[in-house]
Amino acid sequence: MKRLLITGATSGIGEAVAKLAAQQNYHVIACGRNTDKLQELAQLPNIETCCFDVTDQTATTAALSNIQCDIVLLNAGTCEYVDVSDIEPAMFERVFAANVFGVMNVVSVLLPNLSAGSKLVFVESLARLFPFPRSEAYGASKAALHYIAKSFAVDLADRGITVQTAAPGFVKTPLTDKNDFTMPMLISVEEAANDILNGIATEKSSFYFPTRFSMFLRLLHLLPEGIQHRIALKMRRK
Repeated sequence: MKRLLITGATSGIGEAVAKLAAQQNYHVIACGRNTDKLQELAQLPNIETCCFDVTDQTATTAALSNIQCDIVLLNAGTCEYVDVSDIEPAMFERVFAANVFGVMNVVSVLLPNLSAGSKLVFVESLARLFPFPRSEAYGASKAALHYIAKSFAVDLADRGITVQTAAPGFVKTPLTDKNDFTMPMLISVEEAANDILNGIATEKSSFYFPTRFSMFLRLLHLLPEGIQHRIALKMRRK
């Protein structure tokens, strides 16, 4: 039975992956901050829980130092949008603390115990492919995460550790419920969880979902920057 550790498992995509993976006979280590949700998850077969905040390096080390797992799904993260009339540097710090430094807190503790055949799966975002309005903090944090993952893939190759990136589009979660704009091709957390577990089961270095939306954004990403800029301006004006 594969041991799958999931950060951000008490809400949204992480919770859905935890439940589906447990049903598919993974042994799930569900990590998060919400103690009530962790207690609920702990009642399900094949799930054990671990309570800590990924942005707290000391707490992360204490919680994970003795954990053994085969697959690490680095899913915990957050999203906030920029108001260009009132730039808040602390907001950028909050987003990067969860989306980048929180990930590295987890990796720093678990990596020494990973063996050949293990997997690190970084949950980034399709948002990094295009300069969406007000997405400076979120998009940049996910772009940083993508680069980190690709560099780790090189540096860990000799150890036989596989590194993957999972890039979702819009997924209906408590986080995206706060969005005040139309989210094209929105999918459910159950669909996202299925796509993530299917991707983990492959040897793909990166996987993107949903398929049609990811193809559209990957094509936009290939356009000259000037054209991307003009398209993004139209989005902002709408």
